[in-house]
Amino acid sequence: MAEQRVNQYLTTNMKNNIVQHLLKNNQGGVLRKGAVCEAAEAFGVNRKTISRLWKAATEMMENGEPAHMVGKVKGYKRGEKKTVDEVKVRSLSVLERSSYRVMAPKLGVSKTTICRWVKDKQLRPHTSAVKPHLTDLNKLARLKWCLSQLQSNIIAGKVAFNEMRNVVHIDEKWFYLTKSVDRYYLLPGEEEPPRSCRSKRFITKVMFLCAVSSQHFGPNGVTLFDGKIGIFPFTEMVPAQRSSRNRPRGTSETKPIPAVTQAVIREWLINKIIPAIHSKWPTSASKEIYIQQDNAKPHISTADPEAIQSLKDKKACNNVDELLQNVSMAYEELTPQTLNKVFLTLQSVLSEILEVQGGNNYKIPHMTKDRLERIGALPNVLEVEERCVGVPSTASE
Repeated sequence: MAEQRVNQYLTTNMKNNIVQHLLKNNQGGVLRKGAVCEAAEAFGVNRKTISRLWKAATEMMENGEPAHMVGKVKGYKRGEKKTVDEVKVRSLSVLERSSYRVMAPKLGVSKTTICRWVKDKQLRPHTSAVKPHLTDLNKLARLKWCLSQLQSNIIAGKVAFNEMRNVVHIDEKWFYLTKSVDRYYLLPGEEEPPRSCRSKRFITKVMFLCAVSSQHFGPNGVTLFDGKIGIFPFTEMVPAQRSSRNRPRGTSETKPIPAVTQAVIREWLINKIIPAIHSKWPTSASKEIYIQQDNAKPHISTADPEAIQSLKDKKACNNVDELLQNVSMAYEELTPQTLNKVFLTLQSVLSEILEVQGGNNYKIPHMTKDRLERIGALPNVLEVEERCVGVPSTASE
């Protein structure tokens, strides 16, 4: 039966009950035969534990002390865990919830207890990012632009977004020539690739101007246009100022432009973006093309005289700042399916902006686009509830 005993922590009451049981079977300081086994069976502990308790009790009685045992376990019993006191947690300020070290003394528990609460999902960790402050005019401008991207008809209480087939989105992206630490997967006997630079703290980086649009399909589902307009680096060819062992003085070198100003953006738009659109735009698509950009200061406005002269009947607008959520991915990896997901993400952002009446206190919900694509249920456009298309009364003109 000893093999079936379950090891457990004995409390003070359990130890004293065992000692009292043994004292009843005591005859002149000697336990009755079989008393240890009976106590072990009655209390569900090991015989060695019973013998150890009886030895400690006899030593106390020989010294003239009462046989009073004290358990080793203090605090809550084994199996009983502390739960979160929601009243105390709600009374703490945001700064008092910033770390385990700050939060533990405020709640009167250990840091390990708070860690266990987080692991048991009784507390939820959250990372807060500072967002731009928006005035009522900012919110109204965001709402107006979001509403302009909706179709005019309402079907079953829902309004669908425009397909954005004639919108070209442009944005800037930084790319480093290399990284200070990179990871490769090599074969067991393969030689490691050599990598070196003069300084790891000053790695050359180049800004690119990326332009993408929605893809176009033919009547039989064949892709007519993949949506990739182009990616253009902000670089220039300059003559070398002095000779070196690599090239003589005056040799043309490719250097990044030190500052991307409004004049540079205008030149790239007129000389690179617009010609690329003319060369790649499908003949069957709409000829009324909109160039969408964000609110960066170097971006040109619709009143720019040189841009107007070049664009002629084309239109340009600059509004909302949550345009391409996935613009950081490599341009070469953009596929028609990926571009479709990007535009769905954009429409999801616009839906959330309408939900919060032009604010930015929202989270983009997960659409499970990969799963919908696998089952063939990925939509071309999203829809919003009719109740979301109203302009709030708090926004002032």
